[in-house]
Amino acid sequence: MPFITTTDGTEIFYKDWGAKDAQPIVFHHGWPLSSDDWDAQMMFFLAKGYRVIAHDRRGHGRSTQAATGHDMNTYVADVTALTDALDLKNAIHIGHSTGGGEVARYVAQAKPGRVAKAVLVSAVSPIMLRGESNPDGVPMEVFDGIREQVATNRSQFFYDFTLPFFGYNREGAQVKEAVRLNWWRQGMNGGALAHYLGIAAFSETDFTADLKAITVPTLVMHGEDDQIVPFETTGKLAAQIVPGAQLKAYPGYPHGMPVTHADVINADLLAFIQQ
Repeated sequence: MPFITTTDGTEIFYKDWGAKDAQPIVFHHGWPLSSDDWDAQMMFFLAKGYRVIAHDRRGHGRSTQAATGHDMNTYVADVTALTDALDLKNAIHIGHSTGGGEVARYVAQAKPGRVAKAVLVSAVSPIMLRGESNPDGVPMEVFDGIREQVATNRSQFFYDFTLPFFGYNREGAQVKEAVRLNWWRQGMNGGALAHYLGIAAFSETDFTADLKAITVPTLVMHGEDDQIVPFETTGKLAAQIVPGAQLKAYPGYPHGMPVTHADVINADLLAFIQQ
């Protein structure tokens, strides 16, 4: 399996499919998942002739269960090491949830010529945590509760978490048990410590300056019924901060819309990429 080794010895697993001279699309997964969460998108864009790449964030999936480095700056340093190792140029970077924050910070500081476009899908930017500058954000008690569950009850918590994640707790929802189990599988393949420490990375990191610094064409995609990362204080606001960003909001769509509504999301991604 392909890995790169970072400066602190962490091995980062990645997938790299398609012709090496095709335009690359790099996918960044959410907490606490892995690159497998992008299967529907990677297969779709591979068939369209793109080079598709995705990695397992440190402590997640098949990457090293490192004891340190579970902060956004280190996550982005790992992405930079990967894109440098593969010498990716003119790439489209697409991030979901925590991966959206990762994309925002990476794109804001990427070397010239590395990035062509960016997409933030159900992303945690500009910031999730409630504070003086974000009075409508999510209270710290919510994230403390997640921390407690990850430390003491991770397996059951992850399984239960799939209900709001995919909107399966909504009246009339068609619950797909295999989708829930695949999410649980990805989560349990990662490390409990990485997941625990990563909660601060996705909830407390302020991406406002990163969003302001993005200069490439950017699409913000967010479900209006996102129960995990609220649309009004993240996606809607992020689109106002990124210069010239496009916002595509989806009434009734859940946080996990790249899985539950892959056909719609893939078509909209392709349209943006081909603009």
